[in-house]
Amino acid sequence: MKRALPRAHFNSAHLVHFLTENAMLAPACEGAEWGQKLGDWLNFRQAIALHGVLNPDIPSATPPAHLRRSPTMTGQALRRLVDKLRAQLVQSIEQGAPPGTGLARIEMPAPELDNPLEPKTAFEPYRRFYAAHQRQMEVSVQKLRAQLRTQLRKCSAPLQQLADLDERYENILSERESVLLGQVAKLHEKRFVQALKLHIKQCQESDQGAERQAVSVWLMPLRQAMRSALLAELDTRLQPTLGLLDAFNQENPQEQ
Repeated sequence: MKRALPRAHFNSAHLVHFLTENAMLAPACEGAEWGQKLGDWLNFRQAIALHGVLNPDIPSATPPAHLRRSPTMTGQALRRLVDKLRAQLVQSIEQGAPPGTGLARIEMPAPELDNPLEPKTAFEPYRRFYAAHQRQMEVSVQKLRAQLRTQLRKCSAPLQQLADLDERYENILSERESVLLGQVAKLHEKRFVQALKLHIKQCQESDQGAERQAVSVWLMPLRQAMRSALLAELDTRLQPTLGLLDAFNQENPQEQ
């Protein structure tokens, strides 16, 4: 008998783990069930729309005609598609996007700061770097997720229903997701400004002068933390897509 997968906790996302382990976010309390928390985010119209997807009048096992005409991918092919995109986005975050992938090359700012050091504006190049990677991930993963839904809509009625439900949830939650993920850059900025102010203070108290104090001592770890957070965010963004892939493979085990 196949062992059931353990139930995921509401706060089990990779990004949440990274932020809490690095003291950038307070640990989430285990309180209400995730379903209750999700329900608090929905308005009346959204709840009705979800109810309609979960309780269709006449469930049909026949895919739409335009989907029947398009080729059906195997589980192996879908897994390669997911792995390929993840590898490309990982390389983009760590080293810069490789040529031929269609991804924009987003460069990390140079590891020097202009004088005079200004805490209010020094983080701006890093904010742009972070936001550009987030936009690139969002667009790429949304496209991949839609491809997975297309394949599910060629399968049984339950998988067609899952695809419709996933699309509805994506439409409902995408705005909230963007707002929450956009706050991560502010957490990095808070750390950056704290470190910069400490650096300025130490320079003022030192006989050596600001120009001779090494910025890289505190800046390089912060730069790496940004990359690590983006990688954790990528894995978090991919979770719904991987869930769709798992559902597809459970119904088509011979194609894995």
